[in-house]
Order: sequence, then structure tokens, then C-alpha cells
Amino acid sequence: QVQLVVSGGGLVQAGGSLRLSCAASGLSFSSYAMGWFRQAPGKEREFVASISSSGSTTNYADSVKGRFTISRDSAKNTVFLQMNSLKPEDTAVYYCAAGRSTSVYNYWGQGTQVTVSS
Repeated sequence: QVQLVVSGGGLVQAGGSLRLSCAASGLSFSSYAMGWFRQAPGKEREFVASISSSGSTTNYADSVKGRFTISRDSAKNTVFLQMNSLKPEDTAVYYCAAGRSTSVYNYWGQGTQVTVSS
């Protein structure tokens, strides 16, 4: 049974920081690429960041580049999203996903709410 358990969301003021965590189980963590996505009210789900299975390659949406950092800890089977300099437009439900590549994701976490006040 594959599970992606997401935590770390919350309410912060603009300019603040949050660190999201996604703990994976039921899969060979080191064999999977991981990604973060978000969905704001009234909008479609959008890509935020991804990291390859080895951790050697990362990609970011232009809207978060320079502010967000994705990383993974193989010992903890966990992927992180460090979010700095948060803006109100970052407000969304954030989802963690796992796949055999950064182009296709097979498993999804439940999501966590991130709210950034102005």
C-alpha cells in the first residue's frame, strides 16, 4: 500500500516561510521521482517543483524559482519543499506526488493547505 503523507501547511504572513514534508511508504523511495503541485481556488492544478530519483536534478515553476527549494532525504523516505518569501498568490492546497519520472506521476498525497496573508 503506497502512502504519501503530507504535513507542514499552515497560515503565514507575506514574506514568511514554510517547510512542507511528504513522507512516502510502500514504495522504493530511491526509485521514484517526486514532485510538488498546488491548486488555488478556482484554478487548475499546477506544477511547482520536482526532483529526480537520485536527487541530482530539480525543476521549478517560474513563479517559485529562487524562492522554493525541493529536496529529499533517502534515510527518511521524505521529500521537502522549503518555501521562502511567500506571497499571497502562493495560497493553495499543495500536493505531493511520486512517479517513475518527473513527467508522469502515479501516486498522490492528500494535500495540505498553505495560506499566505497580505
